Amino acid sequence: MLLIIPFENTSNVPGIDWISEAFPEVLSSRLNTGFLVVISRDDRLSAFDRLGIPAGAKPSRATIYQVGQGLDADYVLMGDYRFDGTTFTTHARIMDLEKLRLSPEMTESGPLPSLINMQTALAWDVLNTVGPSANVVKEKFVSQFPPVRLDALENYVRGILAPNAQEKIKRFKEAVRLEPTHSPAMLQLGKNYYAVRDYESAISTLAKIPKTDPAANEAQFYLGLAAFYTGQMDKADTAFHTLVARLPLTEVFNNLGVVAARRGDKRARGYFEKSVQTDPNDPDYRFNLAIELYREGDAAAATQELRELLGSHPDPEARGFLDIISSGSQPPRLPPERIKRNYDESSFRQVALAIENTNEARLQKTDPVSHAAFHVQRGDQLLEAGVISEAEKQFKEAVVLDPTSAGAHCGLARVLESNQDFAAARNEAKTSLKLKPSPKAYLVLARLDLGENKSSTAAQNVDHALALDPANAAAVALKHDIATGVASKNQSPQP
Repeated sequence: MLLIIPFENTSNVPGIDWISEAFPEVLSSRLNTGFLVVISRDDRLSAFDRLGIPAGAKPSRATIYQVGQGLDADYVLMGDYRFDGTTFTTHARIMDLEKLRLSPEMTESGPLPSLINMQTALAWDVLNTVGPSANVVKEKFVSQFPPVRLDALENYVRGILAPNAQEKIKRFKEAVRLEPTHSPAMLQLGKNYYAVRDYESAISTLAKIPKTDPAANEAQFYLGLAAFYTGQMDKADTAFHTLVARLPLTEVFNNLGVVAARRGDKRARGYFEKSVQTDPNDPDYRFNLAIELYREGDAAAATQELRELLGSHPDPEARGFLDIISSGSQPPRLPPERIKRNYDESSFRQVALAIENTNEARLQKTDPVSHAAFHVQRGDQLLEAGVISEAEKQFKEAVVLDPTSAGAHCGLARVLESNQDFAAARNEAKTSLKLKPSPKAYLVLARLDLGENKSSTAAQNVDHALALDPANAAAVALKHDIATGVASKNQSPQP
């Protein structure tokens, strides 16, 4: 857990105070992956507020330590910057809250227009200070992030700092005009359109963020909400499904349930049940499940859910609904389901990181093969649940630990197939089969062959899968599909 404090401006040059907040913004986007979770700006401001510290204050190290402790941070990054009219220089140090020590000073310098490159280089310094080596040279690390114009970055940061939505929208629009591919600015612009209920503008803006971009998860959440409030349920369903395939957030399953309920889709109950199972203390999840149960004619189960809810939360709407159905009366209309509007990826990442750290500490005592097998098993579970990006991480970790793991290579093949990287998927499937034949790897090749209209080769790979597992349902179904397709082709008029 890393807390980044806005850097202090130690120069006398006017007009560059905005750069103070630019450091947390840029560094967060570079560091909020892998083994680090960066504490959000909102959480930092809340911690400052609880301690009575103004947002723009220059806190002492003792105060910074206190803020970090309050946020359960492991590390705090703090620094300063100076511009002499020609060269921009920044210094930074990391406070280790557990060991109570400061890291050696890290320094980056260069011309002011290359500010974002210096900040990215500093991110590399941080990665190599607090954790394992970045496994990539600094120049290559910096080059993988596209450069951003200084004036676009300034408008973006001033938008973050703006006091109201209209000023924010003005700043973010200008940032996007200057740098049309700057996804953080697009995300903030879309979120602020959503905040002022300009839902169509929010949808069109958020839809432009590439699905592979780090900002895509949050963009899909607010795109789904904007589509929901304009009655575009198909678009909302697609957005929430896209997100939940990457990140199994409970609030997204809930929202999928709300959208399904509005469309008359019977899957609504399953989504609500999953939400309640994951977080039984959230009253909204139980309320939504109660509505769906009642809609399906199970008044007794609906009553039980409402009583569970009211046992821990005062909820006038739930109380009124319970009173009506308990009396045997029919409500004039069902209350509307409750959709979740707050996106909280950070909390999910913190919990996931804690679980992962606990597992890793336990697995460090095992041999690499057993360690890799655990990651393969976890990857298979995530893949079956549709959480593709998280599954990919597990399979890649397994390959690092045990390059001879057929299951790891097979899992990667399935992930790559899902991501439509068909050439890489074929290579991983072949690698897996060389190590140990398996039905899953043969079926990857069969589906890839079928996609290339190679029906005979696909059929051979399916037969190989069935030879290993005659009862494999996926192989049986694919064999039928291939046979049907071949039969249809043979019956088609010949040119």
